[in-house]
Amino acid sequence: MNLWIIPMIYVIASAAAGLVLPRLELAYLTGITIGLSVASAQAALSAAASGMMALTGLIFALSLVMIQFSAIAYSPRLVSWFARDRMLSHSLGIFTATFIYAFFTLAFVDRDGSGRVPPLSVLGVGILLIASMFLFALLIRQVHALQITKVLEFIGDKGRDVIVQMLQQLEEQQVESGADLDTLQADRFGPISQIVAYSGKPKAITSLAVDALVSSAQRAGAVIVMTCAVGDTLTHGSIIFRVHGGAGGLAETELMRAVHLGDERTFEQDPKYPIRMLVDIAIKALSPAINDPTTAVQAIDQIEDLLNRIGRRDLHSRVAKDSNGVVRLVVPMPTWEDYLALAFDEIRQFGDKSIQIMRRLRAALISLSESTTPARVHAVQQYLAQLDQMINESTLHAADKAKGLEEDRQGLGISRRHLS
Repeated sequence: MNLWIIPMIYVIASAAAGLVLPRLELAYLTGITIGLSVASAQAALSAAASGMMALTGLIFALSLVMIQFSAIAYSPRLVSWFARDRMLSHSLGIFTATFIYAFFTLAFVDRDGSGRVPPLSVLGVGILLIASMFLFALLIRQVHALQITKVLEFIGDKGRDVIVQMLQQLEEQQVESGADLDTLQADRFGPISQIVAYSGKPKAITSLAVDALVSSAQRAGAVIVMTCAVGDTLTHGSIIFRVHGGAGGLAETELMRAVHLGDERTFEQDPKYPIRMLVDIAIKALSPAINDPTTAVQAIDQIEDLLNRIGRRDLHSRVAKDSNGVVRLVVPMPTWEDYLALAFDEIRQFGDKSIQIMRRLRAALISLSESTTPARVHAVQQYLAQLDQMINESTLHAADKAKGLEEDRQGLGISRRHLS
């Protein structure tokens, strides 16, 4: 649901209730009173209506500041996640509903000189005020979530969730052959019978309905090979599917419905995206304008944890089979080397003058070499060799180079010389 719809629902519901409920109370609940004079009720309702309008404006301004701060301090890609917070939408809805309901109730106080007050509506305004103050307190607490530790933890949690959902443990599943994808197609899938291309504005692939694609391929007796992965941006004319075999062509509209598109990437089926966001925060912290390597070290903490989890998972599970065990869908998947490049290349390049970053990167790489599968250790060792070469060729003082070649999980805290 679009988040602007939530406040609109509150507005419509409060306006309808404000027009109907006070009228019913004055007509049918003549025996109920709350001991409140007309003047007191008018003063209370006027104060509630005017005060909630001011509070709504304050919350709107606060939300803009939060979004702007997250974009400047961390990453523009975090803006949408803060803006999509449903608590913010419900808070604005409750505040607006309180104002509207108080305004309409005020119109029925001393209606036509009756000298009567709609009692339940006045109590309803009081309840809405209490709910508004409760949500206001929760929103103020949300400011605490803008601390860098909380932001990094939030992104890390999203990454850990998607790793569990998308990547099987190596012990739980047979790893597909690591053969080249083109060879795999030529040997097993037969000639190409259909090509499906994208038409429209640039959009990012946010997720795939794998079961729907497998069912379509099974009905046609075909194999669908995707040329784009989750997280890729499609432009007009981009080839998305190559269909191999099949008795007849697959419906393009049915295939395209299984590819969910959005204006930007999401965490849903993309283990690379949380790493991408953590790297963005790290390299922004390393920019000369900010010069905050400690934040980059904290980002590396989360990156290392995600890679440690990925390092023992099946990264070749790029095929989906039907109920008979026949391959029906092939989806491109990042390799271990792709994850390492994404996680370390830019941080290493932008942090080449920071001893703190060099030491923390070394600690992360040594940890990965000890936790990942033996087949992936060589790629990690190559990154360690690259790091050593970069330090040795840098313009740092000899003493600083020696410090940079040490392992330190805090960056600059407790140096450890790794015993091989």
